[in-house]
Amino acid sequence: MCDTLVFRADSGPVLAKNSDRDPNEAQLWEWTPAATHEAGARARTTYVDLPQVARTHATVVSRPWWMWGAEMGANEHGVALGNEAVFTKERAGLAPGLLGMDLLRLALERAASARDAVEVIVALLEEHGQSGPCSVEHRRFTYHNSFLVADRDGAIVLETAGRHWATEDVTGPARSISNGLTIPGFAERYADRLRGRVAGCAGRRSLTERRAGGSEGVLDAISILRDNGTDGGPRWSPVNGSMAGPNMHAGGLLASSQTVSSWVSDLGSGTHWATGTADPALSVFVPLRVDDPLAEAAYPTEGVSNRRDDRSLWWRHERLHRDALRDWAGVEGRIAPERDETQRRWLAEPPSTAAALAEAEVLRERWSALAAATSGDSRPAWVRRRWTAFERKAVGA
Repeated sequence: MCDTLVFRADSGPVLAKNSDRDPNEAQLWEWTPAATHEAGARARTTYVDLPQVARTHATVVSRPWWMWGAEMGANEHGVALGNEAVFTKERAGLAPGLLGMDLLRLALERAASARDAVEVIVALLEEHGQSGPCSVEHRRFTYHNSFLVADRDGAIVLETAGRHWATEDVTGPARSISNGLTIPGFAERYADRLRGRVAGCAGRRSLTERRAGGSEGVLDAISILRDNGTDGGPRWSPVNGSMAGPNMHAGGLLASSQTVSSWVSDLGSGTHWATGTADPALSVFVPLRVDDPLAEAAYPTEGVSNRRDDRSLWWRHERLHRDALRDWAGVEGRIAPERDETQRRWLAEPPSTAAALAEAEVLRERWSALAAATSGDSRPAWVRRRWTAFERKAVGA
């Protein structure tokens, strides 16, 4: 599902996103350097290739393990992007094509401003359309996309339905998008209201936009992404799990999205903050920089998939996350003071990415032991059964 928001801080725009996807879908950071390309070169995306441009920009993105495209990211020119699944009256096709996540990453590689990014996506959309399975575990699940793109000068919303599109410049103090169309006229014409209600998008968008309107910086953005929408822990529904707030928890029978990774771009400073792990309330946001990639030895990604793999940051964190779900409010309450002190200290003096990951690993080990010692399970029986099934898939049973 997902939620993306933007607001203007004193130092410049702040863009933030929670990526909500299948509970076993590990998400990975990937750095790509700027490059020049020969005439006739092809750009490979998730399912198809297309003509490459002469020069691509340096990027850092967060992407599902199986996909070339990305859920969120930024480039060397200070352009940041997040996308949303939107459900429309236009048919969403399964034929291999460009995914919304591919469009996002292509825009970051090819655009030097937010407006350029919109133009890149629109040109690709009009020429190639958007189609293809959007989940590796649910191969018939597909959707159209909306985008929120920002640079140091401002932000733009781009919404699509098939090859149709509309844009809106962000003129107020804040704007957010979720899993429904919002641009007047375009939404009335193309939105699938029923699927939007199942996704719970209207309530989450109201929450995120209201909170973003009173936000002042990165710490406020992080707080919004950690919000369950309940003034406490998850509130479970057999329809869609816990989807009242931007911090989603899987467990529903019709919709079962989990917040698997979170991202905040501070466009004034050029530093990006990301969890690389599920559930931002059980995570710390690590500083990322476009020009400071991690080596494979420091941050393994090769061979990481939807199967348990303790080489992977994402999967190591799942031990904490899945134990904590038995008593989410209790565990979160016990780790919050140390989590928040660490985050404030890093924001005041951002460490290197490698140093932050090393410190986060120590915290994770301590918090994992605390969560593992939790007795009982406060979740409804159907939620426990859903997570038992997710875990069986994760270990290949």
